[in-house]
Amino acid sequence: MSINDKPIGFFDSGVGGISVLKEAFKLLPKEDFLYYGDSKNAPYGTKKVEEVKALTFNATDFLMSKGIKALVVACNTATSVTINDLRENYDIPIIGIEPALKPAVELKKGGKIIIMATPMTLAEKKFANLMDLYKETEDIEPLPCPGLPELIEQGIVSGDVIYNYLKDKFSKYDNEKISSIVLGCTHYPFVEETLKEVTHNKACIIDGSFGTSRELKRQLKNSNMLREENRVGKVTIFNSREDKDIIDLSYKLFNMK
Repeated sequence: MSINDKPIGFFDSGVGGISVLKEAFKLLPKEDFLYYGDSKNAPYGTKKVEEVKALTFNATDFLMSKGIKALVVACNTATSVTINDLRENYDIPIIGIEPALKPAVELKKGGKIIIMATPMTLAEKKFANLMDLYKETEDIEPLPCPGLPELIEQGIVSGDVIYNYLKDKFSKYDNEKISSIVLGCTHYPFVEETLKEVTHNKACIIDGSFGTSRELKRQLKNSNMLREENRVGKVTIFNSREDKDIIDLSYKLFNMK
């Protein structure tokens, strides 16, 4: 098999990275994708750094054994903790994801920018460096959201539980003064509709899925690794929990409008 025909690997701590996979499949419809969700060990955002590193390398080794030509780390926490180590250890293009703060700033809407993310993402140096670029000129507030990925892992993406969780998180803010909400965890796009309801549709909601997918396409094109055959690609999903319910949920989220 030529390198062009090999699949692209996707990895996340659970089902969240499927939000990025959806964007990548739209952008690269000829490609095959292998997705590995580590729901057995989710969430990563409250674990110790060394544990996240070990789990990320285990997932990467699994996907490498399937013959992938590139890897997308579709997890903000794993990206912030391990992306440099991964690039040093594997000789394929590796693309990470980080909170889409730059696009939020470039909107120039002038209000408060809220960054929803896991506690670990917000605590890492990579995020601090990102904040340093804009904190002098922008009103940016990190908002840790522990517990939200766990709800989404259970397939709870709407209804009273999600509404009340988000309502509580945003109760301290004046919705009129929020210009943008950055979704700094790949699980969060699945609750975007409820988030709009809670904030009365006042803020622009931004995630990094499109930017990450665009970077994947750019790197594959520059390396002459894009699939050339005129075909419709396929998506295969694996999960460390190895039960039918989580696989069914994963495909349901992938096909969700």
